[in-house]
Amino acid sequence: MMALDVQSVHARYGKREVLAGVSLTVPIGEWFCLLGPNGVGKSTLLHCVVGRMRPARGEICVGGDSIRTAPMAAKRKLGYACAPEQLPSLLTVTQCLEVYAYAKSLQQIDPEVLELAEQLGLSRYFGEFVDTCSLGTRQKLCILLALLGEPALIVLDEAFNGLDPGSALTVKQHLQARLSAARCGVLLATHALDIVEHYADRAALLIDGRIAHEWNEAQIAAIRQLGSSAFETALAAAAR
Repeated sequence: MMALDVQSVHARYGKREVLAGVSLTVPIGEWFCLLGPNGVGKSTLLHCVVGRMRPARGEICVGGDSIRTAPMAAKRKLGYACAPEQLPSLLTVTQCLEVYAYAKSLQQIDPEVLELAEQLGLSRYFGEFVDTCSLGTRQKLCILLALLGEPALIVLDEAFNGLDPGSALTVKQHLQARLSAARCGVLLATHALDIVEHYADRAALLIDGRIAHEWNEAQIAAIRQLGSSAFETALAAAAR
C-alpha cells in the first residue's frame, strides 16, 4: 500500500511556478527524505501533500484517498508536524494535544504518544502555555501532534531542528519502530545528510521545482558503505 502517491504536481505563487511536474511515491514502511537547498519548493510540496495549498495541476493521494476529491478522508490518514511558530500560542501543551486528538475523532490522546512525551521530557510542560515554551519544547509538541491517530503518512519539515541530540534520537527510533511494523510511511524534508545516511530508505533531490535525482534503497546502501562524505559528494554531483 502507498502511504503517499504524488503524480505530476505543479504549483505556483501568482505567475511564478514553484513545482513543475513533481512525482514521487512513499510506500508504507519507507522513510523518504526530500533534499534540496532553500527556495526550491520543498515546503511548497509538503503544503500540497497535507492540503494547505492546492496544486495547479496533478494528483496527490494519501493512503489511497485523493487530497483533491476526498480531502477529509486523506487528511485523517496523515500526520503533519507544522512549524513551531504555527502552533496555537494561547493553548497549553495538553490543550493542543486534546484539540488535535478531537480533530481526528479520537476519544483520548494516544497512550503511545503520551509515553513518547514522557520519554522526551515534554510531560512536565503539559500545563504550560505554548507561547512560553522553548523552541525545542514546541518542536517536540509539533512532532507529537503529527503522530496522533495512527497516521498512514507522517510528514515532517526540518522537524529535528531545535531538538537536543538525545530527543532527536528518541524520535528517530520511534519513527523507525513504526516503519518496521509497517504502520506508516515517513516523508521528511531536510538539509541533514546524517539522517539520510542513517535512516532513509530512499531520497530525492528537488531543484527548481523538479526532482533532479532520486536514490533508491540499493543506491543509498552503497553510498552508506563509503561513509558520510560520500553523501555530500553524491548530492553535489546530482545538483550539477
